[in-house]
Amino acid sequence: MKTKFIFITGGVLSSLGKGVAAAAIGALLESRGLRVTFQKLDPYINVDPGTMNPFQHGEVFVTDDGAETDLDLGHYERFTSVTLGQINNCTTGRIYFNVITKERRGDYLGGTVQVIPHITDEIKQTILSVASQGDVAIIEIGGTVGDIESLPFLEAIRQLKGDLGKENCCYIHLTLVPYIKTAGEVKTKPTQHSVKELRSIGIQPDLILCRSEQQLSPEIKAKIALFCDVEAQSVITAQDVQSIYEIPLLLHQEGLDERLIEVLNIWTGAPRLERWQELVHRLKNPAVRVEVGIIGKYVDLHESYKSLHEALVHGGLTHNLHVALNYIDAEAVEREGPATLLGRLDGILVPGGFGVRGAEGKMQAIRFARERRVPYFGLCFGMQLAVIEFARHVAGLPRAQSEEFNIHPCDPVIFLMRQWFDYRLNAVVCRDEGANKGGTMRLGAYPCVLAEGSLAARAYDTREIMERHRHRYEFNNEYRERLVAAGLRITGTSPNGELVEIVELEDHPWFLGCQFHPEFKSRPMRPHPLFRDFIAACLQFKRRHNQSGPVM
Repeated sequence: MKTKFIFITGGVLSSLGKGVAAAAIGALLESRGLRVTFQKLDPYINVDPGTMNPFQHGEVFVTDDGAETDLDLGHYERFTSVTLGQINNCTTGRIYFNVITKERRGDYLGGTVQVIPHITDEIKQTILSVASQGDVAIIEIGGTVGDIESLPFLEAIRQLKGDLGKENCCYIHLTLVPYIKTAGEVKTKPTQHSVKELRSIGIQPDLILCRSEQQLSPEIKAKIALFCDVEAQSVITAQDVQSIYEIPLLLHQEGLDERLIEVLNIWTGAPRLERWQELVHRLKNPAVRVEVGIIGKYVDLHESYKSLHEALVHGGLTHNLHVALNYIDAEAVEREGPATLLGRLDGILVPGGFGVRGAEGKMQAIRFARERRVPYFGLCFGMQLAVIEFARHVAGLPRAQSEEFNIHPCDPVIFLMRQWFDYRLNAVVCRDEGANKGGTMRLGAYPCVLAEGSLAARAYDTREIMERHRHRYEFNNEYRERLVAAGLRITGTSPNGELVEIVELEDHPWFLGCQFHPEFKSRPMRPHPLFRDFIAACLQFKRRHNQSGPVM
């Protein structure tokens, strides 16, 4: 079957949920037996989001091949069976970089390089590059229709309908249909104007997804259909839900997947959504609740920890419980003390991050977890800080530090990685303090060998794993012997034994730090084993301390 393309655009305002909508559509098509793939096209000029502030962009999602990508790729992977890579995320910056590189190389034979056709042709080539990955390619255009940044992408997808044939392209436009509480009615005018803007570019949407607090009545759908020149059954309510995992079922009830296969002229079997129905049932009917604290510095924007948030939810699903997530500012821990903020938690987690701000508060939380025997899970930076805290307060190195905080610390138990073996390149990669920031970390999936009898080995039930990394600092092996002698367990290393990937504590019910990011590989139908076991430890802790009150 020739690959079909679904193009998803957004109007009225940003953050309506195009990424989740795309992921849900992928889940519905997979449930019908189709192979799907995705691509996110972002209009910003950064080559990738790797150096962007989490408060501006949210999480950076890392793929197996080491690409630093938009967080929507996390939604795509979690909702479907796909594993994505660099080819599945592209920015204006990367498009222009490619075109300018070709111009310098002489590929355009001295021609005048312009937005049309050169930039739009590069965008089309980028889109078509994913065609071989699935029966249906779902392409999300970032930004909002009407903004100048996304115009080249919209022009490119307009042209593709002529290149590929209308039977191979479907345009879906996601808009906001606000509910005005004082008037007691929904308003369709923003959707009408957004579609008018899209049509002025030359794109007529085939389906309109209407994000709304309310279920849209047949009369409202008919009104939108009339003014936007679509059939009434092509106006789909995307109603607000408690959990994003309800969305595939919601869109199926609205008939979205049936309408899609009609527009694209695809024959499929009936959708099989039993697993999604079971998942939503478990989400809505937990047997118990545990409290987990996430100690970070980007806690005012939960999108900064999107994959982590979802992975903890997945871990709870395994045990039929609700994970209540408490986002706690690390600097508040410094000011108020850990006992005040952490005393009622059943588990403590320190996620990945960068920089010295908030580091002392995170280490206070780690010390609290270590001394009070509260389950602790440290990811990337959270592992490094656990090593520093242990070195300072257990191993007799009170001036232990990371080279990230101080270029010349007295005891750099965490130091800058200056070289490592990249199995994808089959070569040793070298870095120093003068290297560029963008794309220079240890990125992507790397193998790790686990120690027998460890928490990690019991969780994975295997001796060798592959996990995704994003870091430029690492455990300093000069301190390895001393820290191990003091009670630190090194339970995961690179195959050659040189890089420390997992640490645990000898005398603690569940204390684990990993240098990688397991949250990127967790899925609702297949929770990550470390999150599964961490939540199990939180539940055991809750039961042990249920009668004795909070840990102080």
